[in-house]
Amino acid sequence: MLFKLIMPCAVFSVSASLSAATQNFEQCKKKFAEVAMQNGVNASVAEEQIPKLKQIPKVLEYDRNQPEFVTTFPNYYSKRVNDWRIEKGKEALEKHTEFLQELTKKYGIPGHYIVSFWGLETNYGNYKGTMPTLDSLATLACDQRRSAYFTQELMQALKLMHREGLDKAQMRGSWAGAMGHTQFMPSAYVKYAIDGDGDGSINLWDSEQDALASAANFLAKLGWKPGLRWGREVLLPDNFDYAMLNSQKQAISYWSKLGITKANGELLGNIDIPAKLLIPAGHEGPAFLVYHNFSTILRWNNSEFYGIAVGQLANRILGNDELSKALPELPNYTLKEMADVQRKLSAMGIDVGGIDGIIGPATRAALRDFQAKNNLIADGFPSVQTITAIKQASAPD
Repeated sequence: MLFKLIMPCAVFSVSASLSAATQNFEQCKKKFAEVAMQNGVNASVAEEQIPKLKQIPKVLEYDRNQPEFVTTFPNYYSKRVNDWRIEKGKEALEKHTEFLQELTKKYGIPGHYIVSFWGLETNYGNYKGTMPTLDSLATLACDQRRSAYFTQELMQALKLMHREGLDKAQMRGSWAGAMGHTQFMPSAYVKYAIDGDGDGSINLWDSEQDALASAANFLAKLGWKPGLRWGREVLLPDNFDYAMLNSQKQAISYWSKLGITKANGELLGNIDIPAKLLIPAGHEGPAFLVYHNFSTILRWNNSEFYGIAVGQLANRILGNDELSKALPELPNYTLKEMADVQRKLSAMGIDVGGIDGIIGPATRAALRDFQAKNNLIADGFPSVQTITAIKQASAPD
């Protein structure tokens, strides 16, 4: 999905919330006609489609649902950059070679990156979502939690129906309204989708060329710098100071002076390109230096895990080697378990940024703080050794 939907971790009654939303839906629908007129939606489309809108309780359940387990990089990456996606990606790259070369000349986005986004979003079009887009958007628009955002997305979807001659039955996607091969939200579809196959219309469901061209156009508009890679895997020296993970972007030459090398051991070189160091799986896992285009990837989906997966899948599609360091194995921490860890750290006077069970930047910093104070490698990773040490340190005498 183009825009990651961040869900708050407030505790509330799901059943009561869903019941209130159901009672509100019919009343809410009546307001859409006025909003549609204010937003320039074609009158005939509004008159035909708005009365037919239906609430989908399952969408509200998905929206309310919190994941049970903490997502760690080893778990995330292994599910996404796998043999199937790599092989299918190579097939897709070969199938669209000439067209992708044209896109690279026009937009500056190498074809293997475009294919990588496609693979991560919908498995190369094998799963584009089955939820009726208009009904999903209407359901969320009539829910007070994010009504303004989804009301505007619904209006954009209605505009698309008129502009592209789309049929409601055809408009299906994710529960949150993302559509087509590349999972564009309606507003992104309106702004960035383009006619790639030259048939005079833009159909991100049925036209692979429309979808690939639209992805290239979107990435270019987001600020992709042609000729620059996303980042690379690197090796850290044995004596590396993991406090450097707190630093902002530094020139590649700076990291090189610290003893960081390419994954094959070659020198990085005296280059002034800004780069940030990421160690998503702790000191036992792979490390990465990421550049400007990594930030561009995050504007598509603001997740460092997603960004690394896009870059590495693109590398593998191109035929590059797998990661030089294996991903460390971890137990499946539940949100409840990780929230308990946060409470223990907080009780020690270490700021975790809130008790929510999510391992965000503040919790990673807290883990580094604890590790440094307890003679552990301060990589901010919730290793079994670190979690065990936290529990022991907080146990009553």
